[in-house]
Amino acid sequence: MTEWQLTETFHSAAGEVRWGSLGRPDGDPVVLLHGTPFSSYVWRDIAHALAGHHQVFVWDMPGYGASEKSAGQDVSLAVQSRIFSQLLEHWGLDEPLVVAHDFGGAVSLRAHLLHGALYRALALVDPVALAPWGSPFFRLVGEQSEVFEQLPPALHRALVREYVSSASSPGLHPTVLDQLVRPWLGDPGQGAFYRQIAQADQRYTDEVQERYGEIAVPTLVCWGEDDTWIPVARGRELAARIPDARFEPIAGAGHLVQEDAPARLTALLLDFLRQPR
Repeated sequence: MTEWQLTETFHSAAGEVRWGSLGRPDGDPVVLLHGTPFSSYVWRDIAHALAGHHQVFVWDMPGYGASEKSAGQDVSLAVQSRIFSQLLEHWGLDEPLVVAHDFGGAVSLRAHLLHGALYRALALVDPVALAPWGSPFFRLVGEQSEVFEQLPPALHRALVREYVSSASSPGLHPTVLDQLVRPWLGDPGQGAFYRQIAQADQRYTDEVQERYGEIAVPTLVCWGEDDTWIPVARGRELAARIPDARFEPIAGAGHLVQEDAPARLTALLLDFLRQPR
């Protein structure tokens, strides 16, 4: 497995954000956004592939991965989209190429439509973007997060492993599963896991859903055909709402397309990001 470490720190209002960059300093910048309950680790192989032609920026959102996790922390979509806009300014990126997965898709859409973040192109991978969203499990945990926070560590670990595993169609390599679960274990990881679910609120996508027709940048929507978290029909609907968006279903992939079909996704992204604008 590719070693993955974020070496830089950005001090945000929601806590320290860990980030990193790789690839050619003179290459077109690409920013990768992860979803929930994941981290930038899910982009490791694709980031290295893109780095052959681009300067690639990756980051862990506050409350996720290697970034700060703390009691009472605001990790809502509202905060994450503002922090993303601030990070783009911190990096000096005026119109980067943006690739966003799951919850990160909502972050990129809100930053663009509400905070004026400009992109050269936008690729969305199984994003959280349209109502209704949230599985019955997700809603249950959100409503009872304080109860779930009290689970014995062994039960919590088993719950998180099962939940993360369900994002993959063929199944995750054990080492990958361990890496994805590790940030949510112990203190402060266990509390952070339930905190980010408790703060997930559909109103943050409701605020922008009717504005997707305003998106004027080239847009690619990729979707795992076997996604059990967000059905592929939602991807087709999203692509239809964005003018001239290109829709690409990916066979054999679940919600974690980066793990289930990395070669196919990388090929699609390289082709899309290389196209003249």
